[in-house]
Amino acid sequence: MGVPGATRPTAVRGESGRLRPLGSVVVVVGVIAVAVTVAWYAMPKATPDRPAAAAAVPSVTVEPAIVREVTRTVVYELTGADVAHNLTYVATGGDLEQQAEVQLPWSVTVERKAPAEQPVFSSLVAQSAGALLCRIRVDGHVVAEKSVAGEGRQLSCSA
Repeated sequence: MGVPGATRPTAVRGESGRLRPLGSVVVVVGVIAVAVTVAWYAMPKATPDRPAAAAAVPSVTVEPAIVREVTRTVVYELTGADVAHNLTYVATGGDLEQQAEVQLPWSVTVERKAPAEQPVFSSLVAQSAGALLCRIRVDGHVVAEKSVAGEGRQLSCSA
């Protein structure tokens, strides 16, 4: 009896029916290597004496927005008994105006500029020994009204 001879696998003998996956991987790696090499040579290089070229940025012209300003009439009214202390309100130009003591009833009219689409900010703060009532009108319309009562109470009215 003899020793059976060793047989080689079919893929090694070159018989059809099986793919050789190693060959496909080598082709893909080769294509990637060529692409990286071409990109490396084609891209501009930065050196100390020659900085890299900046990417081209398209020029865009932006037209400024046209904001229509209007002048609003703001009337602050403060009523109560006797005197109000530390009266502060937003005056013309948006500055704060402060008065230490005012006789009641008290009223002031200021002109304020604002964008036509936005309301104008208005605020009044005061305190008194008795009751206080604040009213703010913008262009004739009441936009805020508030009252407080009691010793040393502070009134804050804003719109």
